[in-house]
Amino acid sequence: MNKKYIFKDAETVCIAAADYIVELSKKTISKKGKFTIALSGGNTPRKLYELLAQPAYSSLLEWKNIFVFWGDERYVPLSDENNNSHMAFAALLNNIPIPAENIFTVPVNFGPERAAISYEQTLLTFFKESIPAFDLILLGIGTNGHTASLFPFTPILKEKKQLVKEIFIEELGMYRISFTATLINQAHHILFLVTGKEKAAIIQTIFSGVKEGEKYPVLLIKPVKVDPAWYIDEAAASGIKAAT
Repeated sequence: MNKKYIFKDAETVCIAAADYIVELSKKTISKKGKFTIALSGGNTPRKLYELLAQPAYSSLLEWKNIFVFWGDERYVPLSDENNNSHMAFAALLNNIPIPAENIFTVPVNFGPERAAISYEQTLLTFFKESIPAFDLILLGIGTNGHTASLFPFTPILKEKKQLVKEIFIEELGMYRISFTATLINQAHHILFLVTGKEKAAIIQTIFSGVKEGEKYPVLLIKPVKVDPAWYIDEAAASGIKAAT
């Protein structure tokens, strides 16, 4: 079951998400000494990262015990503004006291297939688990129902063994590196951030009870440990009601 929370606008979505991250990270660090998070790209996450970089939030986060990864990445150089890591560094990571060794970017310098294999090995080495379980994975949703880089009717949707996979997105003309659903579904917490009226149709569709995971890959996200939380603004949620 998905937990839906509807907020007035993108700003209040980001404030709620920042509060959630502060609370969850404190609770997790007090329990096991560290907090692992996988970031996402997109305009709403950018606003969230800029908020987290502000002293009011940054001062509440134990950055030395927070470890940052990415749920997917565009296979373009880190210097490219389309690179998700580039955005996160500009909006957040360059502006906070987080140790460099706590940041694990997706490699984009030796071919997509090798990059995916390398990043999967990085995860396995860090987590020391057969399937790593992130404390929090941030996700969004595209107007076509994709999440991370799990795009409709692409081979990655059927991947069961690999945890990280390269995928060429025909309509975008580029490779991406992405967590597979197998990996995402092991997370302890998943938070979807969805804003804007252009997302209203897809939000209404996926919450209508459709089951077509190949057509709407976001439906493949079925965590084994927790119900995903959806933070949605009023514009995107115009066709649904919040859960009570």
